[in-house]
Amino acid sequence: MFVTKWVTRIIQGLLVIDFLLSGIMKLTGNNTAVQEFTQVYNFSLGFMYTIGVLEVLGALGLFIGYWKPKLAIAASGGLGLIMIGAIFTLFNAGQGLMALMPLVVLILSIIVFIRNQAILKQKSIIKEE
Repeated sequence: MFVTKWVTRIIQGLLVIDFLLSGIMKLTGNNTAVQEFTQVYNFSLGFMYTIGVLEVLGALGLFIGYWKPKLAIAASGGLGLIMIGAIFTLFNAGQGLMALMPLVVLILSIIVFIRNQAILKQKSIIKEE
């Protein structure tokens, strides 16, 4: 139990860093991000900025989720949905191999989601006793 708690916290911290950096890159209008979103994936800049905002908010939710597991559940679930969209986008663009990275991040998000649900369930059992 103790080991899984700390492994999950480390995973959660890595996700915070990943999504914070990725979101900031999109929000600052990084040339690579702009080119990928507009030319490779045929998305608008508005969509890129929206994803950037969602990634930064998700990272903040995961960070605050260390103390508020409900927020970690919501953030990891939302970020997982973004990763599902990224996987489909990469496959549609013919970049199937590149989909491995968002797939790994999706799996890590699911781990954080499940672990925080278990924490909440455990807390509710303790309160009932």
